[in-house]
Amino acid sequence: MPTQVPLVAYLALGEHPHLIAHQCRQCGARFFDRRNACASCGGSAGFEDVDLPDTGVLRTFTIVSVAAPGVPVPYVAGLIDLAGTSVRANVVNVKPEPGELRLGMTVRLTTFSMGTDVNGIEAIGFGFEPVDEGVA
Repeated sequence: MPTQVPLVAYLALGEHPHLIAHQCRQCGARFFDRRNACASCGGSAGFEDVDLPDTGVLRTFTIVSVAAPGVPVPYVAGLIDLAGTSVRANVVNVKPEPGELRLGMTVRLTTFSMGTDVNGIEAIGFGFEPVDEGVA
């Protein structure tokens, strides 16, 4: 029995965690959820799984200061471009302040524990963290 499970089906765990998208065989559009037809071209030729890179570019973000009860604020919600595939995710391991973030900054996928159940199974979530661009 696995001791860790991904919070979402499109998160691949292991030595090199990454996201997996479903790519339309007809037009190449990518989606994370299951589909019967492509929302881009309407095609029904099917989909194939494609691994996405673990680094991308922060395209836009907002600093969330009001959330549901029990959700710690502030936090950064962002839209990340992974080689042409858009991903909505939190930007983590950064102060949620405008001066700490910039559009176009490089970010990298990171995983973290969402908690462990009574059977010892740990749920793993993901976010993106800034890449220190001064390090090779």
